[in-house]
Amino acid sequence: MENPSLPQAPAFSDAERAAVYHAIFSRRDVRGQFLPTPVPDDILSRILMAAHHAPSVGFMQPWNFLLVRSDEVKQRVHDVFRQANDEAARMFPDEKREIYSKLKLQGILESPLNLCITCDRTRSGPVVLGRTHMPTMDLYSSVCAVQNLWLTARAEGLGVGWVSIFHEKALQQALGIPEHIVPIAYLCIGYVSHFNERPELEKAGWLPRLPLNDLVYFEQWGAGDSGQNSELTAALADLQADIQERGIFPK
Repeated sequence: MENPSLPQAPAFSDAERAAVYHAIFSRRDVRGQFLPTPVPDDILSRILMAAHHAPSVGFMQPWNFLLVRSDEVKQRVHDVFRQANDEAARMFPDEKREIYSKLKLQGILESPLNLCITCDRTRSGPVVLGRTHMPTMDLYSSVCAVQNLWLTARAEGLGVGWVSIFHEKALQQALGIPEHIVPIAYLCIGYVSHFNERPELEKAGWLPRLPLNDLVYFEQWGAGDSGQNSELTAALADLQADIQERGIFPK
């Protein structure tokens, strides 16, 4: 039901709003359930356009989208992943290493489409509106493009897996990316056999979902609810408990 006390002009309908939340809460990092079905160009064009319409500081639009369909290039990238993954496994303590060894952390060869989203930190010149005092804002802007693409891909029924276990320079060399261009996200994209009800790492016992109330402060860093925000903290606790029980955002 619409609340007549709230501004109505920019609001979505109940169905549209529910679809946004559904995409967010049913999005998963996909690794091992890709199907070989190609991604149609009309759908690919829509999710790329959604990524291109992400917010960017100074409207600098620092991203590029490098599409990879070639088995040869995928294999080259997979070799780079495998080297870094072997190194990563040795970094964890024994109990974590055992879990790590059982996890499938990429779908580079299985997914029909790989996509590297990059950041050109030289775009728009050395002085960029909004980046004058926080130079990393171009990197954060590029991550917004990743999120736009991920959510629209989910809405289109596509799975996305973010692979980050690479040596950056080795990935640049495998894809011919110039040294000044930063690889932000290497994504595996395609139709999937299923979407997990819960994130795979949560299911595997790697880490739990943190209680949101532990992460929300008021007025100053580290300051919890003094009683003035009790309705909000209660609502957050109830909502998170409902999501954890049902696995999805409640309607």
